[in-house]
Amino acid sequence: MCKAKSRIWHPFTQHALQGEMTKILRGEGAYLYTADDRRIIDAIASWWVVTHGHCHPYIVSAIQKQAEKLNQIIFAGHTHEPAEEVASLLLKLAPRGLDYVFFSDSGSTSVEVALKFALGYWRNIGQSRSRIVVMQHSYHGDTVGTMSVGARGVFNAAYEPLLFEVTSVPFPALGHEQPTLDALEAACRNENPAAFIVEPLILGAGGMLMYPAWVLNEMKRICETSGVLFIADEVMTGWGRTGTLFACEQAGVTPDIACYSKGLTGGSLPLAVTLCRGDIFDAHYSKDRTRTFFHSSSYTANPVACAAAKANLDLWCNHETYERVASVAAMQKQKIEPFRADARFGNVRQTGTITALELKVCDEGYLANIGPRLQAFFSDRDLLLRPLGNTIYVMPPYCVTSADLEEIYAAINDAADELV
Repeated sequence: MCKAKSRIWHPFTQHALQGEMTKILRGEGAYLYTADDRRIIDAIASWWVVTHGHCHPYIVSAIQKQAEKLNQIIFAGHTHEPAEEVASLLLKLAPRGLDYVFFSDSGSTSVEVALKFALGYWRNIGQSRSRIVVMQHSYHGDTVGTMSVGARGVFNAAYEPLLFEVTSVPFPALGHEQPTLDALEAACRNENPAAFIVEPLILGAGGMLMYPAWVLNEMKRICETSGVLFIADEVMTGWGRTGTLFACEQAGVTPDIACYSKGLTGGSLPLAVTLCRGDIFDAHYSKDRTRTFFHSSSYTANPVACAAAKANLDLWCNHETYERVASVAAMQKQKIEPFRADARFGNVRQTGTITALELKVCDEGYLANIGPRLQAFFSDRDLLLRPLGNTIYVMPPYCVTSADLEEIYAAINDAADELV
């Protein structure tokens, strides 16, 4: 029988094991403040969404002003200035060659849109191509389509009957990159797939696995040579996380379809976009109404969320934002360095503002028993760190200080002492 005080069902939470939820009253900068007067350092940007800091004044002001003018309008047959401004700025900031912007509400739905773009494109130009190629250990969301193109395992085992089949290529582990490229080339040659979807440079929920930009470049080249659509899921890797605005920049590639969310509004409101090449839009452009792109949600391009996104994009047009990202990356490099020689940890790694390392324990992986113990330990130290099993990662807002990071890494060191 349920003994929880609240009737709220929380995400990715086993309520039979989780204690009472931490009640947060407010956020400011890199900090969260609790109902019992604690200040918590947000070391994972509240599930990777907060970029410039909690309640950034410029973004908050934009939200307030828009809420007083227009808070919602059906986006079919209508438009509004915040959406037009966001689309225009996005196309200027995104890799050259992306021509159209489709709005949705979350990272998962932006990927669903990308998959539907790809299948609709091939159907509308008269080709029967529906196979999707994916990368081992990937994660693209929790809707049925996004679960299908993600790694099969504990996240989606209960829903297996709903999932469609895909072709998987191995993760390009350090020193073993060529098998990935060979497998992708074989899949493109033999299976005539519709698209290949990948998280550029870093696989997030799959364990913060990192691979070099030259591999991303080669994967795009293989897809381009084979005429396979290349989908970049930058829901997590975008907005400076990898050191550049978008991860694809480091490989010098333009995806055919790109998915952006999380930091799109600076972490203030839900919003997502899927960008695509002009010919994908053109394949749906017709006087034949059956070729319409049939996808929407009631809150598509919500004006208030778009106003937040516009304010966030304004900040990304300021060189100081990029300087701050570079500063955080440099601080992260300094703080993680001592752990490379620490025998208690393995696979110590960094890409841009993200660091990760494995705590060496008997059981590893997402369901490693050490995971909940680590999370509780960090919570007691007033840190928001949510390990992926025995993988500890740090992905802070860009307003984090050196002192904050010092506190975070001291706690990681102490956790190894006390829990292992």
